[in-house]
Amino acid sequence: MLKHSVGAAIAAILRKVNMLKDLSDEELAEVWNICRLAEFESGSVIMREGEHGDSMYFFVEGTVDVSKTMTLKLDTGTNSKVEKSLVILKASTVSIFGEMAMLEDEPRSATITASSHCVLYEVERADFTNLCDQNPQLGLKLLRGIAGVMSGRIRKTNDDKLKLSTALSLALSKQTGS
Repeated sequence: MLKHSVGAAIAAILRKVNMLKDLSDEELAEVWNICRLAEFESGSVIMREGEHGDSMYFFVEGTVDVSKTMTLKLDTGTNSKVEKSLVILKASTVSIFGEMAMLEDEPRSATITASSHCVLYEVERADFTNLCDQNPQLGLKLLRGIAGVMSGRIRKTNDDKLKLSTALSLALSKQTGS
């Protein structure tokens, strides 16, 4: 475990990441040691749906587009795959993505493409796991942070599904009522 603290500039960068904001300087130094700077220009694919994922990103600067592939059945009886944009994320409002890769060895669930120049700090699963094993208290804080992010996303998804199903229900009732 490191006993030195990170510099003020590095601490300021990491504290932009909501789940890291309450860590001590010593804990931030440990997290910093497993981060790798990753910059992406607009139009660059950061992660692709279906590919193996073994890292998450602390999102410090920029904007990204999150999309998923949808399969549409055409009138001709064939299927067509279409990339559908789900949401635009900004570093000022979203602090991490790819966090599911820290918890499971599954393919990426969405494609994330840089919409502007993006500054990210990548953390690989092996380094994250080692950090959690070496410092269980810090690991617990980090896992709680990830759980909080995921819980918030599930709540938002549930709200979105309710709004969509209500709108669909209203549209269908107007259609059958006319």
